[in-house]
Amino acid sequence: MAMLLGLTIFSFFFTIILLIPFIDFLYKIKLRRQHQVTKDMFNQHTPLFDKFHTWKVGTPIGGGILIIFLTSIITMWAYGILSIPVKPWELFVIFFSFISFGLLGLYDDAKKLTVVKAESFFGLRFRHKFIIQWILALVIATVFYTELGYSFLYIHGIGLISIGALFIPFAAFVIVSFVNAVNIADGLDGLAGGLLVICLVAFLAINSQQIDRSLGVFISVLLGSVLAFLYFNIYKARIWLGDVGALSLGAALAVIGLLTGKTLTLAIIGGVFVIEIGSSLLQILSKKYLHKRILPAAPFHLYLQHRGWEEPKIVMRAWLIGMLFGILGVYLAFLT
Repeated sequence: MAMLLGLTIFSFFFTIILLIPFIDFLYKIKLRRQHQVTKDMFNQHTPLFDKFHTWKVGTPIGGGILIIFLTSIITMWAYGILSIPVKPWELFVIFFSFISFGLLGLYDDAKKLTVVKAESFFGLRFRHKFIIQWILALVIATVFYTELGYSFLYIHGIGLISIGALFIPFAAFVIVSFVNAVNIADGLDGLAGGLLVICLVAFLAINSQQIDRSLGVFISVLLGSVLAFLYFNIYKARIWLGDVGALSLGAALAVIGLLTGKTLTLAIIGGVFVIEIGSSLLQILSKKYLHKRILPAAPFHLYLQHRGWEEPKIVMRAWLIGMLFGILGVYLAFLT
């Protein structure tokens, strides 16, 4: 455990040193939020979001680029220098999910650098990107099932339940859900970053019980890098994750939960993320089938802003609730 915490500290300081010039670089290449009408993940206009966040125009949005790059480099270096035994297919699902979803997110961020026609590649609609997310998730889930032998769920009080090949669509659903949940939660300064830190700490504790050293190294390095990012992301943020960071970190969190075998615990530890995407999904379904809105605004953090809550208040209380979810998740995991 001491080695893993040391890696977290090393990753934190290494990332924070590079973040300052990296933020300046993002300003120079103008990878930042532009003056434009904002759309949500379902391609719906969100004027309420613009009402509360217009002052953030110009803030760089590519923080995830550095997190992906440094986490990958430091993790591979740690595997070699510490002679950590690794399973090739486990390594594949970790880095394929982390990098492939990051590249998909980078596509979305790159759109902000140029104006293109809707029918061009850069005008790819959300439903097409959603299909790509499912394709990537199914590839990862298939490797879990065929190469790593995952075909079960653990339910507290019942034990292991084998679901066979159904594990593939189930795991894909988990990955796609958390990818979009983290992306939605990245709407407030420090919200997604802080919640990710809480989730990673919880899974680092769970991993210490299971002694999967290769996964533990990845979690530790990623935790340090996200902590460094959070330093510059708290209100008022100097940098955002961007889609490149939100999608990659959402996929990484889902894969960590799947690798530990604590998939249902993941839903508890990431409970605030579940609330965020659940509120958005309910809003979309109610508008489509009931022709009315359940909430005046969605996701839930935007509803609280609509109610008059200040942004730092929402984020701090979300962190507190996230900590409670994290403690509950670790408690249930340790009971097994």
